[in-house]
Amino acid sequence: MALASMTGFARAQAESGPVRWTWELRSVNGKSLDLRIRIPTGLETLEPRIRERCSKVLRRGNVSIGLAMQRDQSEQQLQVNESALTAVLSTIDLLKARVPDLAPPSLDGILSQKGVFELKEPEDDEEAQAALHKALLTSLDGALIDLVDMRHTEGQAIGTVLRGQIDRIAELTQAAETLPARKPEAIKARLKKQVSELLDASDGQLDPQRLHQEAVFLATKADIREELDRLHAHVAAVRDLMDSGGAIGRRLDFLAQEFNREANTLCSKSNDVDLTAIGLDLKAVIDQMREQIQNLE
Repeated sequence: MALASMTGFARAQAESGPVRWTWELRSVNGKSLDLRIRIPTGLETLEPRIRERCSKVLRRGNVSIGLAMQRDQSEQQLQVNESALTAVLSTIDLLKARVPDLAPPSLDGILSQKGVFELKEPEDDEEAQAALHKALLTSLDGALIDLVDMRHTEGQAIGTVLRGQIDRIAELTQAAETLPARKPEAIKARLKKQVSELLDASDGQLDPQRLHQEAVFLATKADIREELDRLHAHVAAVRDLMDSGGAIGRRLDFLAQEFNREANTLCSKSNDVDLTAIGLDLKAVIDQMREQIQNLE
């Protein structure tokens, strides 16, 4: 499966009989799948089916789904609003009672009052409504295909960047492996110097047991074998995940945190300027990688 970004946009326009509509889908980053659906009044029964369709093809992201509809005005019917007309006539009777000499209003004047006439959409029968709902959902499916395609296109671009970053992490890890400062003789010389400094500081009065403990501590602090092994393992895990594809954003984010933990430990254990530089370079690449991962589904 291909990698997918969580950002994308799609629009689909269609019509059925006198009705035209436009679907607009917008997707941005999110911790989970959050669907926000805006559809015209009267189509509320479609919302569960819209959610079902979106959930089948999307895993994460804040997704806004909007539907705008327009009916051919020639299909609209002019109707008298009986309640509004009754209110107007009652007001006229009230005015006549108070002002006897008032000229009677014309029919045109009465009918021109706001709300007396209304344009109403014709009511579809069940068969026509079912056909409209089917056409709406079919065009939604098309918009979802376009949205997923766009998210995959962006996901492929992010994947290319991530692969370059993981290659760089692998290079830096290998550089740490081959540092001259990690050779046994270099570590031995460094430990000897540090122990000698401890003895000088204590005027040779350091307890042998304390000296042994300090030597063990120094040797442990100098050993980064465990951190390097974990970095190699994390590199392999990220490559496997990216090869498998799909919704891997959360798992990659966890691995990025693990990368950062190992890089911090390398820096804290380092007593060599070259190893410190490698650790800082690792942290910089890992931060860049995490920014990319935040966009993945």
